Amino acid sequence: MRRLTKKKALTLVKELDAFPKVPESYVESTASGGTVSLIAFTLMAVLAFLEFFVYRNTWMKYEYEVDKDFSSKLKINVDITVAMRCQYIGADVLDLAETMVASDGLKYEPVNFELSPQQRLWQMTLLHIQERLRVEHSLQDLLFKAAIKGAPPDSSTSLSACRIHGHLYVNKVAGNFHITVGKSIPHPRGHAHLAALVSHDSFNFSHRIDHLSFGEAIPGLISPLDGTEKISADSNHMFQYFITIVPTKLNTYKVSAETHQYSVTEQERVINHAAGSHGVSGIFMKYDISSLMVKVTETHMPLWQFLIRLCGIVGGIFSTTGMIHGMVGFLVDVVCCRLQMGIYKPLNVSRNLADRVFILQ
Repeated sequence: MRRLTKKKALTLVKELDAFPKVPESYVESTASGGTVSLIAFTLMAVLAFLEFFVYRNTWMKYEYEVDKDFSSKLKINVDITVAMRCQYIGADVLDLAETMVASDGLKYEPVNFELSPQQRLWQMTLLHIQERLRVEHSLQDLLFKAAIKGAPPDSSTSLSACRIHGHLYVNKVAGNFHITVGKSIPHPRGHAHLAALVSHDSFNFSHRIDHLSFGEAIPGLISPLDGTEKISADSNHMFQYFITIVPTKLNTYKVSAETHQYSVTEQERVINHAAGSHGVSGIFMKYDISSLMVKVTETHMPLWQFLIRLCGIVGGIFSTTGMIHGMVGFLVDVVCCRLQMGIYKPLNVSRNLADRVFILQ
């Protein structure tokens, strides 16, 4: 009874076979079929090879959400060279609440304002990257994945300029980071700079921004002001940068960090009180923080999707080439039949005419 049950089960399974096997005696191999099969296998191999490269490639996924972290401090990374002596200038931050932030994290280093050939080459590279980023933002995805690092400027013993570099921690509110004449001192209404003892002839706010970023400094993120150089022909000159900061979470296969990106617009003018252009000579960077956060994640095609696409390539090419080969064979058979019928008809007509002539005779 068990053997009969097994035989019935096997018979039932065989009846459900959706892929019946054709006996080899019924199969005929042709040269055209072999040629089509060779072309099909070649296409399968090429497309599968290209699909493997797509599977290995990664891309950046951008998501947006509300930034709920307002209690933490914002880190400002500064590296600016001003064409004035260090004892004549001071840098500090004044936020929207009129709170003066201590600039203890900044260092004043006497340097030469002119760059060495290696530094000038790096600056020109930065400016070229900035120009391309304005045209094609997808270049930033490549920089994220490459995680390149910039070369720090070399120090110099010349005292013709002052390099202000370091970092500050400020509240996450709008503020004003500025470099102007004189050292800053506390004031009941905010703060003030001791500029009375500095001669106007020594004013020169030509400057170069080697680096300015907010948050954690990470490789692969080139800030819009990196490499910017401004030359002032007038001693009383005001440079203004209006910065919008966007909190950013970056998660790639090389870097995972929370930082900030920013966009900037700039303006400059000569201070001339007689002509109605009032203000204070210096470099002013007014920043504001966006309430939206950008999440940048490096994504990869999952393995199951790669396998499905690979099966689609193999099955699609196999089915398509089989259909094309069948259609071409059918058309060839039809044309051959038509040609044969066209040859047989004139022979039959000539035979009928010959028979009629013989009967008349």
